[in-house]
Amino acid sequence: MGDEIQRRHFNAEDFSVFRFRLDDETKLLGEHFASGLFSVRGDVAGFELEAWLIDANGDPLPKNHDFLERLSNPLVVPELASYNVELNGSPTALTGRTFSRLHDELSATWRDCRTAADDLGCHLVTIGILPTIRETLLSSEYMSKMVRYQALNDRVMALRDGKPLELQIEGDVDLDMQHPDVMLEAATTSFQIHLQCKPERAVRDFNAAIIASAPMVAASANSPLLFGRLLWDETRIPLFEQAVDTGDHYPHRVSFGTGYADDSLFEVFQENQKAHPILIPAVHDDAANKFSHVRFHNGTIWRWNRPLIGFDHDGQVHLRIEHRVVPAGPTVKDCVANAALFFGLVRGFGLESEPIEQRVRFEVTQTNFYNAARHGLAGRVVWNDREVGIRELLLEELLPLARRGLQSYGIPGVDIDDYLGVVEARVETTQNGATWQRRWIGKHGLHPNALVMAYLERQDQGDPVHTWAL
Repeated sequence: MGDEIQRRHFNAEDFSVFRFRLDDETKLLGEHFASGLFSVRGDVAGFELEAWLIDANGDPLPKNHDFLERLSNPLVVPELASYNVELNGSPTALTGRTFSRLHDELSATWRDCRTAADDLGCHLVTIGILPTIRETLLSSEYMSKMVRYQALNDRVMALRDGKPLELQIEGDVDLDMQHPDVMLEAATTSFQIHLQCKPERAVRDFNAAIIASAPMVAASANSPLLFGRLLWDETRIPLFEQAVDTGDHYPHRVSFGTGYADDSLFEVFQENQKAHPILIPAVHDDAANKFSHVRFHNGTIWRWNRPLIGFDHDGQVHLRIEHRVVPAGPTVKDCVANAALFFGLVRGFGLESEPIEQRVRFEVTQTNFYNAARHGLAGRVVWNDREVGIRELLLEELLPLARRGLQSYGIPGVDIDDYLGVVEARVETTQNGATWQRRWIGKHGLHPNALVMAYLERQDQGDPVHTWAL
């Protein structure tokens, strides 16, 4: 869905042509998997960080067109809502001081973004769900001026026969409401982590990413507040799943998936082709080996962990995993620390002689994920057939495993200590973004604008969230 399209409305012929090309490309993709034609390069890191534009009071500011025009940086692009933008990172090999390099690049882009925001008299903030977002701002009036977003909304609502979206989330005070369009998705901003895989490790890496999802979302949670209600520690998870729900007749477009990969990641692309209706039949003239239609269709199915097809600088086709469970923020350092934890866990699981998916049933992993999203670092999961607190599991088993994983990549100890140390301190203090927001509210009361400005002040100072005072 990253590519812009030329028109909003489509006819039956468009769907037929798109279906033909999707089927043709999926068959060709299967041949790539069967013949091992993917790039052997791997262990490459990347990211996407979504952010909010806010005004002097901490309210969303719908001026991303003006902001992006002033910034003029190809790494920063529009998002669904006109008060959101996305910062992209360059691919970086997972070796040497990877995380220092990621940190330096993201910090430089962030500084440029803050300068552009200052010029416009506004601010930039990274947080899973902005506490000041209001339902009135989640309307098509505030949609970015991109045709693909308008077409997405048209198709989701058409598949629902025009029925409003239902949003139900349990919390301190339950949320139960209806909404007329997909703009609820705009409230869910994330830090998406990319791992380009070596083909021979792709299945194990993908399954490891799925299993890592529960501890990842618990350690990084940063979205406890929506429409004045304290809900899940990572409310972004149920919100996004319900924001683009196409109705009871179709599989969920946002989900944890239906199982581990068995023999090949091609299984996921086949499921996308067969089970999910085409949302936007944007036909391309590219040759089949560009996989334009496979990639576009895949981009409209938002598993929390999804395989992607991409291209190396020399045109070779590669496999990538996009890990979508981590919210945006609180700081650049926290984001990079979250990436270090993810890459360390995936590789650490891969070093074990027995694939971890053979020890942890998918259904257990799925339940763990939603428990972790709801309760954050206070959550409990089932691990090796015993129930354990996520905090205890991270400190005693998973952080040491992640350290071994990063060591196997050739990451020097100074980088490992620096970035995994941030996560360890966050877990020890039980203060991630979600718990800091809850504690701030417990001390100062439920004042969303004041909360956002206090958050912004600390974010701009750059110190990781576990050090933030109330």
